[in-house]
Amino acid sequence: MQRAAHRPTALVALAALLTLAGCGVRPAALTAPAADDPALVTSRASTGPASASPGRRREPFRILFIGNSLTAANDLPGLVVALSRAAGDDPPLEAASVAYGGFALEDHLAQGDAPRAIAQGGWDVVILQQGPSTLPESRVNLIQYTRQFDPLIRAVGARTALYGVWTDATRMFAFDDGIESYRQAAEAVDGMLFPAALSWKRAWARDPALPLYSGDQFHPSPLGTYLAALVIYAELRDKSPVGLPSSVPLPYFTYQVDAAQARICQEVAEEITGTKRRPGKPWGPRHPHADEPWLPASPPGRTAGPVPEDVD
Repeated sequence: MQRAAHRPTALVALAALLTLAGCGVRPAALTAPAADDPALVTSRASTGPASASPGRRREPFRILFIGNSLTAANDLPGLVVALSRAAGDDPPLEAASVAYGGFALEDHLAQGDAPRAIAQGGWDVVILQQGPSTLPESRVNLIQYTRQFDPLIRAVGARTALYGVWTDATRMFAFDDGIESYRQAAEAVDGMLFPAALSWKRAWARDPALPLYSGDQFHPSPLGTYLAALVIYAELRDKSPVGLPSSVPLPYFTYQVDAAQARICQEVAEEITGTKRRPGKPWGPRHPHADEPWLPASPPGRTAGPVPEDVD
């Protein structure tokens, strides 16, 4: 199988980031990593326990991200948690990630940190991500290793989800192929789908000038990550993200995007997840499709010429 043209020579420094946001309830019980465990770096921001509320789930909702630099870029897991905190969610979202640069799901299985993190348990959803997977053999690879991860995830009582990423800007012609690959992978395990690539497509249909790529034309810009985080948040919480702030504090910096562009992203995420139309119905079989024409004229700097596909 062809491997990642974008694969860095060294692993991403933050191999696994654990971000916990306590929003007035007790933190989730989890196995503390050993002090020398290279796979988990722990950070907590917690307040004291809140008074009981009848019918309320008492433990935070815990998510594990497994991916590569497309997950690690701009601290996507931390941003999802920060949006939950900004929304005043009770119970709060908590997130952890195992993200190595250039890794596909098969690499995670072989390397072992991701299966070990899953086995710690206590997760509600485990989100899987590799590269855009647009070639037929890449789609087969994504589905195959999603199926291998799924029993590990189900064994700890969690649900498998797919974080559907985009192609680099030189492969716009294959954008829908990647969207379909992730849809099929989610469908293969009756999993959840967070179709970030589809949300980018819809956002560009509204405003082709939206800067969703970073300078390398593959990794997401802060706005690109913000849109992906909105889709993940809305689908997990089953609530509209419209009205969430465009600026939220993370442990080491303030995440800020343009307010007008943030509003477009919120409306797109609401449309993609259908949260405005179906309040209070989480966990349904929602798998958005690439069922519409591709973008309007490509924004400047984007090409459509064929280049070798890769997993990452």
